[in-house]
Amino acid sequence: MSTTETPLIELDDVKVTFTSRTGTIFRPNRVHAVRGVSLLLHRGETVGIVGESGCGKSTTANILCGLQTPTSGTLRVGGEQVTRTSPAVRRRIGRVVSVVFQDPSSALNPRMLVREQLTDPLRIHGIGSAAQRLRKVQDLMPQVGLPASALDALPSQLSGGQRQRVAIARALVLDPEVIIADEPTSALDVSVRAQILNLFMDLKRELGLSMVFISHDIQTIRYISDRIAVMNKGKIVEEGPSETILNNPRDAYTRTLLAASPSLLRPPSVRTP
Repeated sequence: MSTTETPLIELDDVKVTFTSRTGTIFRPNRVHAVRGVSLLLHRGETVGIVGESGCGKSTTANILCGLQTPTSGTLRVGGEQVTRTSPAVRRRIGRVVSVVFQDPSSALNPRMLVREQLTDPLRIHGIGSAAQRLRKVQDLMPQVGLPASALDALPSQLSGGQRQRVAIARALVLDPEVIIADEPTSALDVSVRAQILNLFMDLKRELGLSMVFISHDIQTIRYISDRIAVMNKGKIVEEGPSETILNNPRDAYTRTLLAASPSLLRPPSVRTP
């Protein structure tokens, strides 16, 4: 990985402030969800963002993929500054950045067959003929560890782990350079969680993907990330190579996360023969 090339994604002093429903009409309370976050993602690396619920990591993920407009600060994708988020901008970003959300049950349309959910992004972007789109999603099935028969299933007919594999396939179908994975294993059983983490690591190696992996569990983050950014109260309080953060944490909050997180689960080492 070269740090001299243009980063795939860059956040520069990004802030997000929401107006809450509390307070008065003339003086509503404001929630500062993200407070001056700066972050770089280079080609071929995985950056882990870790912190407790409400720390701003999911809002940061939404900014990275163009779903949330910053109140201030700058987002650059491939060196190009993104000044606002419109449908056209989101489509353009969607060719570079794809997202895997926490709960595949809510991310997938319960009334659409898996084949429709996977071919739909290709149709929206005008990629290929109907036959070419179908062939592409058929090729994706073994890549994410699903049988071809899953294409003719509804999400309700699949297990939680299979639904998350469908969500990963949908994120891959446009051949993105970056995957944003927002708590993608937290809704899964422990054994399935290990399989999904292994899948992410395999895809990163095979496809040369860059990733932003978001979790509240620093023990999950440690196995998949090249660099770790620790978030607390809307700020990145510590950032650096994974081994440095884990073996020599400088911030008290990072030490608290490490002390509070059990180290019994070591997902990527649990591999199916």
